[in-house]
Amino acid sequence: MAERGQQKKLVGTVTSNQADKTVLVMVERLTKHMTYGKYIRKRSKYMAHDPQNSCDIGDKVRIVESRPISKRKRWAVADIIEKGNIAV
Repeated sequence: MAERGQQKKLVGTVTSNQADKTVLVMVERLTKHMTYGKYIRKRSKYMAHDPQNSCDIGDKVRIVESRPISKRKRWAVADIIEKGNIAV
């Protein structure tokens, strides 16, 4: 069977894990301002599928593109890169 292309992969920080099997991941990236040339930090939030509820707030995770799981979930947690050290 032929591959349909590579899945997109992003690395971000978990900001919320209140929903069941879902985490909110904030991804930061640097972009250059078109006119002034200064680098600007831009943020995007993605809802990602976490079937084992293994992510906690502050964890650094890698998310991959997946099929639509719900209205806003199109990403899935691939692995936890680093556990966060936020005390609850």
